[in-house]
Amino acid sequence: MNNIQISKNFKLKEFQCGDGGYQVRLDSQVLKKLQELREQTGRPVLINSGYRTPSYNQQVGGSPRSQHLLGKAADIMVPGMELESLARVAEGIGFGGIGIYRTFIHVDVRSEKVRWKG
Repeated sequence: MNNIQISKNFKLKEFQCGDGGYQVRLDSQVLKKLQELREQTGRPVLINSGYRTPSYNQQVGGSPRSQHLLGKAADIMVPGMELESLARVAEGIGFGGIGIYRTFIHVDVRSEKVRWKG
């Protein structure tokens, strides 16, 4: 299910909730900006977490106001690329929220600019 190509480099299933179901919600700006990130880096962008249902978000310790609940966020990494460098590229593309964690970065399309380290 959800094995649908939605851009040059992404399939819908990459954004579905990680709870084993097929639920997915995706803001078109997330897809557009991630595709741009893919093109700028010239490397695959791996999505660790996209949409989250409220129960799954709680299960993984996500914020009650997480952008993942709205389909406006993704936790990503790019093989062979340092997270700080990836965050700088994401900054240039115009993601609203960017958080740097130990093994991935969080990007989202909220309207305000927010930066953090997790």
